[in-house]
Amino acid sequence: MKHLLSTQDLTRDQAVRLLDIAEDMAEVSNREVKKLPTLRGKTVVNLFFEDSTRTRVSFELAAKRLSADVITFSAKGSSVSKGESLKDTAQTLAAMGADAIVVRHGASGAAQVLAERGWTNAAIINAGDGTHEHPTQALLDAYTMRKRIHGAAARGKALDGVAVTIVGDILHSRVARSNVWLLASLGARVHLVAPATLIPIGVEAWPSTVGYDFDVAIDFKPDVIMMLRIQSERMNHAYFPNEREYARQWGLDDERVARLPVATMVMHPGPMNRGLEISSVAADSYRSTVLEQVASGVSVRMAVLYELLTGTGSGTDTATGTGTGTAA
Repeated sequence: MKHLLSTQDLTRDQAVRLLDIAEDMAEVSNREVKKLPTLRGKTVVNLFFEDSTRTRVSFELAAKRLSADVITFSAKGSSVSKGESLKDTAQTLAAMGADAIVVRHGASGAAQVLAERGWTNAAIINAGDGTHEHPTQALLDAYTMRKRIHGAAARGKALDGVAVTIVGDILHSRVARSNVWLLASLGARVHLVAPATLIPIGVEAWPSTVGYDFDVAIDFKPDVIMMLRIQSERMNHAYFPNEREYARQWGLDDERVARLPVATMVMHPGPMNRGLEISSVAADSYRSTVLEQVASGVSVRMAVLYELLTGTGSGTDTATGTGTGTAA
């Protein structure tokens, strides 16, 4: 695996392997010294053309815990704001010796362009490109689900038969796209719920089912409900009458939370619009995995960096030094 651009590029075995490596990386986070020498001498560049907090900090922390040198490059205040192209930026970073470039960009396909044009030999990790995909978010979501469902016995397991309902702004959500393909690959049953205006064209080709009534979806008692943020910044048209109407029909309010089975997980990729797509009761309840998802993000991104920059394929012991590896 040279790059991570899309969850569609991952086989089931590759996805399970990444989740297993993340299990080992999570154990590192519980150590007194939360650091491994695994990527010592490697340089990881965070190339962010869009604002981000969770993703950027998570990748920074992941790289540092693996002892890589980290450069965080923001488009604001850089040469990009002066008109420098993506190609010139990539070639500049390549000349600086970048081994991996984590790219977040407002244009769909930007990460793939970097990977395929030969502007750099670095491994490219897609940290969100337009409304296309966000593969590490889907991996951390799957990791969180697997952990809650299988607990300490999660290693080696997928998500066969798990019913996941994804609700909200599917049209603009790169998180939804990545999750649909990854979760289906892992054996989950994915159901999408949204206003008809927020369902993408061509969704019938996705490995999922589609509905428009949130209350009907709840009656089917899903194992997981994933609420999506209404992305006001990407909406140039009136996709629904008003926020109050949206919250009434497609928001996870207190009444809907009360109808959920006890074991149903409530997920949200963040940041949340409390009172719009999700109520505070739902976001702060024992069902919520929001903070677990944030914690999982560091472990999963450590696993991705490890896999791309070492390419050992020899199992997870080497990653954490718990077996034959050199880390301790």
